[in-house]
Amino acid sequence: MDIAVQWVRVTWTKRSRGAEAATIRNALPLAFVLPEAPFPDAPLPVVHDVVMSEREAFAARESLRGPAETGVRLRESGGHLLVRPPALSSLQAIPPRRRRPPAVRLAPGEWLRWQLNHRCSSAAGMADWFYEQTTLNIAYGPHARDVFLGAPTRHVDERGYLR
Repeated sequence: MDIAVQWVRVTWTKRSRGAEAATIRNALPLAFVLPEAPFPDAPLPVVHDVVMSEREAFAARESLRGPAETGVRLRESGGHLLVRPPALSSLQAIPPRRRRPPAVRLAPGEWLRWQLNHRCSSAAGMADWFYEQTTLNIAYGPHARDVFLGAPTRHVDERGYLR
């Protein structure tokens, strides 16, 4: 069965926290058109990775990755795709999430948007805080390249207050 994974990340620092910068960040897309099939021998599913950072004026930078790098865990079972919560990116991340949502089961033809955000420090605490919003779009079954541009079948929103 076809599985499409798109990992959209937006990163910024406190320099982009004001109302003007927040307006720009909030207008950034949560999804993009998937690239053409990359190459026939790629490990499946291939992850379409899109990063938009303050450092690059929030211009979208796209690449392809393996699924393990996203932290999302996928398993096909009984004609469904089981999507377990994405791993949290950092032990220094705020807000803490002691309780995570349960896994989501997708039937063929369904797709999921899972959103998280964090405020993170460097491991040693020497660098400034940075912020990240992550959106994982996952489609199960045959899909068009623009599958993620519409409304998701399922949506999990784990975004919290970042102060």
